[in-house]
Amino acid sequence: MGSTRNRRVSEEIRKVVSDLLLRGLKDPRISKFTSVTDVQTTRDLRYTYIYISVYDPNANRQETVEALNRAKGFIRNEIGKNIDLRYTPEPIFREDDSVDNAMHIQDILSKVVSTEDDDYEVEYENEEDDDYEDDDYEDEDDDV
Repeated sequence: MGSTRNRRVSEEIRKVVSDLLLRGLKDPRISKFTSVTDVQTTRDLRYTYIYISVYDPNANRQETVEALNRAKGFIRNEIGKNIDLRYTPEPIFREDDSVDNAMHIQDILSKVVSTEDDDYEVEYENEEDDDYEDDDYEDEDDDV
């Protein structure tokens, strides 16, 4: 039962923080292309780990995380106003690099697939040559 409550609280915190990122925070160090990817709240609801991803390649990701951690008092206050809890969890922001990892893996896979395609074309060309040789032998057998 506790894990279901944690998931619901984490989801509500994600909604509040996402809305704050869109409308409430005016810090220029926080990139406008920042989104909340995951929220994990401890069992005792004292801390909540908020994972963010910055999609702007020109933005300093570490600076965005630091600015959000500096604004955690304001963010905690907003969470408390929007979610009815006995104790408002302390937000701790962390960078989520899963998107970068996924893009890196995709690049590796695309290179492997293109290499396999090249190998396949070479094999296919060789098979065509073999077919022509077989046809030549069949013609000789037909004459006999």
